[in-house]
Amino acid sequence: MNEQERLINDLVIANRILAHEDVVDAYGHVSIRNPKNPNTFFMARSLAPELVTPNDIVELDLDGNPVSDETRHLYLERFIHGGIFEARPDVMSVVHAHAEDILPFGIANGTPLRPVIHSGSFIGAHVPVWDIADRFGDTNLLVANVEQGRDLAKTLANNNVALMRGHGFAAAAGSLIEVVRMSVYLPRNARALSAALRLGGEIKSLSPGEIDARNRGYKPYSPETWRAWEYWATKCGCGDRLTKPDGE
Repeated sequence: MNEQERLINDLVIANRILAHEDVVDAYGHVSIRNPKNPNTFFMARSLAPELVTPNDIVELDLDGNPVSDETRHLYLERFIHGGIFEARPDVMSVVHAHAEDILPFGIANGTPLRPVIHSGSFIGAHVPVWDIADRFGDTNLLVANVEQGRDLAKTLANNNVALMRGHGFAAAAGSLIEVVRMSVYLPRNARALSAALRLGGEIKSLSPGEIDARNRGYKPYSPETWRAWEYWATKCGCGDRLTKPDGE
């Protein structure tokens, strides 16, 4: 299996994991930047993530245009991915999803989503909220063009996650495994925070030092990270697809 085949194989696994962990359903998507050409990225055609196969993966430029002739329908919100990849050269992978547990934090002013559990540290200390209406008025809330994708990327800035008011979230990371892990734990962190808010009293978020300690020395194929990837891939029936890059 060559490098691109491995990358596409891992992207298929990522789609299946996110579906099995209820981060995405019929909607939502994950992408990965082309390591040989930073101005293109790979993601599936318009298809429920649980159904994605290697033949469904399409290469797109940062404006969301297919690099090769493509007659199949594409995800409308591919502009989320292109906008973030364009604005963030450090980002190698992006997820957009509508996980229900995070939605209240995008619509309740004054109740920010912050990391409160150790696995929530991956989302970072600050989770901004992007409201498409601020610049684009009344829309269907979908990111439907390059300009909207770039505006979302501005709100994400150097953070790991941005909430999208009334819509969902966009997550960005330096590797596919990392963005999948972040996207799995984001709604779990949101559930814990929601439960704590119902209990009342002061909410104690993770400190910057705790977040830094948890994320220091991160490696995509560390034993800890690979353990989670292997577990999730096996749970969703993709254990036979697992591969590690040479030398890892």
